[in-house]
Amino acid sequence: MGKMVRALSADGSVMACAVNSTDIVSKVEQIHKTSAVVTAALGRLTTAASMMGAMLKGYDDTITLRFNGGGATGSLIAVATSMGNVKSYVQNPIVELPLNEYGKLDVSGAVGKDGVLSVVKDMGMKEPYVGQIPIVSGEIAEDITQYYAVSEQTPTVCGLGVLVNPDLTVRSAGGYLVQLLPFADESCIDILEENLKHMPSVSSMFDEGITPEEVCEKLLKGLEPNVLDSFDTAYICDCSKERVEKALISVGEKDLREMLEEQDNIEVNCQFCDKKYSFNKEDIENLIKSSKK
Repeated sequence: MGKMVRALSADGSVMACAVNSTDIVSKVEQIHKTSAVVTAALGRLTTAASMMGAMLKGYDDTITLRFNGGGATGSLIAVATSMGNVKSYVQNPIVELPLNEYGKLDVSGAVGKDGVLSVVKDMGMKEPYVGQIPIVSGEIAEDITQYYAVSEQTPTVCGLGVLVNPDLTVRSAGGYLVQLLPFADESCIDILEENLKHMPSVSSMFDEGITPEEVCEKLLKGLEPNVLDSFDTAYICDCSKERVEKALISVGEKDLREMLEEQDNIEVNCQFCDKKYSFNKEDIENLIKSSKK
């Protein structure tokens, strides 16, 4: 389980959110069997999606982040609910690169920065909200910050971090978002900027055992923060055989019959959790009948 905390300054002008996503990113690595730099990249995007999902208002609302920077990883996708539960996928899970100039995993080099970050919010309206910006750094956190500035006109700072052990397991992971609300005054902004100057790296904070609540306290130091809520989050895939059946039916009778001609059994893998769904000849015949209705 991950741990999410949200806090608000006493005057209601600044909101902070922080999550320890170590368990979530560990699940990402276990499911997708990612190399170290891909674990760091997908782990950051998954963590960001979890926090952004938790900021949605409706219970059934979801958010999808799609990062396509033209790098060796291909597309990275993370989908989160309003409870911060999240699932994610990467097109190419194994990428090997030298460390960057700072001796860190070269996330930007792996994902690339010649492309776009797309954010899709499904809030039960006729059409989902779609925001899209050019990728500015490929480091994920800076791109999330830029998304809020350009698409939502909300001054935001995002911090993300993933530490990977030599055996490729996840040592620590987490992140924070801090946002200025419309009526924040200059003194409040000055305090926040000073706090951000002295924030340790996200990776080091969670590796040292600092809690999400303590991260929020650091971000809002001097602004008398109050914790709004604290709750568990997890890597959860909501796939089911029924959903896969609906997807196959949507393919249409012609394509389903072509599948049957090529093989007696069809196996469909969920890209988010790698669960396998098998359909025999009789199952496909029933789906073909359903597609005619």
